[in-house]
Amino acid sequence: MAEHNAFGRLGEDEAALYLTSIGYTLLERNWRYGHEEIDLIADDFGEVVFVEVKTRRSERLATALGDVDRFKQMHLMSAAYAYLSRYNVRPAFRFDVVTIVGEQPPYHLKHYVNVFTPWGIQAWRREHHRLNRK
Repeated sequence: MAEHNAFGRLGEDEAALYLTSIGYTLLERNWRYGHEEIDLIADDFGEVVFVEVKTRRSERLATALGDVDRFKQMHLMSAAYAYLSRYNVRPAFRFDVVTIVGEQPPYHLKHYVNVFTPWGIQAWRREHHRLNRK
């Protein structure tokens, strides 16, 4: 496994430990839908939480949260809808991001709750389509 993949896996392990320590129940890890993947899927008292984990050695050049751009959000949403459809569930759901930054433990972990909404993406898609038609 490449070093950056191993470091990313370490970040996912840290995020999973953190989420379970605050009462979340892990449902899935690295759930795949085609080429898309959701790092962690958890239950937070009846709400399904789709979690993107971003691990960085440093944030000197860019923030870890900044990597969850509109395109990444669209891919996460597509996979999330596939998950909900596959298991025929219609619960409340949200999208969280956990960032892990540092060279070695203790890492700086930050949990961003309900980071984006499907409605924000739909508005972005409409605007993107409108601009590309010109």
